[in-house]
Amino acid sequence: MKRLSVLFYLIAIGFPILGPQAQEAKIETASITFEFPAKKVKGSIAGFTSSSKIDWGDLENSFFEGSVAVSTLDTNNGLRNWSLRSSRYFNAKDHPRIRFKSSSIQKQGDQYLVSGNLTIKGITKPFVITMKKSSKGLTGKASLYSSEFDINIKKKQKDNLVLVYFKFDLVR
Repeated sequence: MKRLSVLFYLIAIGFPILGPQAQEAKIETASITFEFPAKKVKGSIAGFTSSSKIDWGDLENSFFEGSVAVSTLDTNNGLRNWSLRSSRYFNAKDHPRIRFKSSSIQKQGDQYLVSGNLTIKGITKPFVITMKKSSKGLTGKASLYSSEFDINIKKKQKDNLVLVYFKFDLVR
C-alpha cells in the first residue's frame, strides 16, 4: 500500500510536468548582447520580437523565429552607435531589423543546437546558436563575422569576429 501511495504521489506531482502544455514554452523577453573582441567593444541590441515555440517533448515541432531593431544597437558611445546604424555599416534605414529563423533544433547532452538562417542587411547566412536550459529560461551564445554581412569594421575577416550572447525568458 505504501508503494502504491508513493506511486500516486509521484504521478500527481509529475503529471503537470509531463502534460503537453507544460512541455511547450514561448519566449517572453530577451536580452541580447555582443562583443567585438578586435576593438574591445561590448554592446546590446533590443526591440526583440518573437513567434518562437519550444516543445521540449517534440523538438522537431519547435522553432525559433525572431528579430531585433537595428536602431537600438547600443555600445555606450553615441557617436559609435550613430556610425554603426548608418548606411556604411548596418544601414538601419534600409534594413531596420536583424532576423533569425531556425531550421532545426537538436539536443546534445545538456545543450541545444539551434541551426537556422540569420539575415542582416538583406544578406542571409547559416547561423548556429548553442543554448542551455535553466530554471528561468535559456542562455545561448554564437559567433559570426560581420564582414560576411557586408559590415567591414576591420580589413581582415578574422578581426571582424563578433560574439553574441542570448538570454531568453520563457513563459508557458
